[in-house]
Amino acid sequence: MTDTGWQQQLRQIRTEALAALDAIRQRAGMAVTSAPERETPTPPGQQVPGHAPAADGDRALDEWRVAYLGKKSALSQVLRQMGGLPPEERPRVGALVNEVRAELEQAYETVRRELHEQALARRLAEETIDVTLPGRSHARGAIHPLLRVIAEVEEIFLGMGYEIAEGNEVETDEYNFEMLNIPKDHPARDMQDTFYLSEELLLRTHTSAMQIRTMERMRPHAPVKVIAPGRVYRRDEDDATHSHAFMQIEGLYVDEGVRMSDLKGTLEAFARALFGPDQTVRLRPSFFPFTEPSAEVDVRCIHCGGSGCRVCKETGWIEILGAGMVHPKVLDGVGYDSRRFSGFAFGVGVERIAMLKYGIDDIRAFYQNDLRLLRQFARAL
Repeated sequence: MTDTGWQQQLRQIRTEALAALDAIRQRAGMAVTSAPERETPTPPGQQVPGHAPAADGDRALDEWRVAYLGKKSALSQVLRQMGGLPPEERPRVGALVNEVRAELEQAYETVRRELHEQALARRLAEETIDVTLPGRSHARGAIHPLLRVIAEVEEIFLGMGYEIAEGNEVETDEYNFEMLNIPKDHPARDMQDTFYLSEELLLRTHTSAMQIRTMERMRPHAPVKVIAPGRVYRRDEDDATHSHAFMQIEGLYVDEGVRMSDLKGTLEAFARALFGPDQTVRLRPSFFPFTEPSAEVDVRCIHCGGSGCRVCKETGWIEILGAGMVHPKVLDGVGYDSRRFSGFAFGVGVERIAMLKYGIDDIRAFYQNDLRLLRQFARAL
């Protein structure tokens, strides 16, 4: 075959290959390059390689690569025929073949890159996030009103130099009753009936047991200043003002020379920090087995300022806690000589404080998980 014959054959291979790439571009919806006019048109009914139906552009392009650049392609056949050429013609024909191959490989890489960019653009268009749409906001949580009160009370007493003591809700009869001057036959046990796990194990009725354990741990050192928050249990019928489980904070101060006036001053400072600087307290005589003397502590009604209203039952005062001087038997029982040491103790119901502060009239609302109530505290943060 003459040089002109080799050139015509290679030009025909090049033209058909580029036309097949244009067909792939057309199917993919891309612009067709201006390839040189083919000297030998594709016969009717014969499909150009790579122009056959394919699943997508990548598959068609891979078929084109095998047809025009593979081991069985027309270019490869031309290379195999070069063995029959005279030695002086082989370099010229080889250079022509390499030139056509390089052009086809470059065209192949161009179309492959275009297909990849087109597929990426299609994905970006289909998966676009409309940032103009309002986002889905997560529900905002809030601290439960009871925990808010506990944290506030703790902050007040920490400022007075008290420590925080926490203990188990399952307690022994000895620490829950007997060491607090409530023997097994004492009538005060009727007011604090609880849930028993055995003869000696029960769900605590108050956090006073932590006062006993704290004094045992610290004896004979003084002062002892501690508050004990936690959940307690009693066999009460649940209603608007009673619950079988509720939160309580008890306080204890033991040292030499502690007096009743110290108790009143502490509780008055507590009430003013909790309810406002104009608040005041009054103490009414009462009875608790573990304190002597004992008192019920009232604050001036936070709703009417003491003039009388429905909340305070027209008295101008609201009871918030019980308190008293630690009974000598309790001090002696834990190793503090009652002739040398004295102290006071108090206990406040957390639900009682929360009901007064937030205007809630049913204690059960704190445990019903009613979002209408809880969302009010989320907005208050």
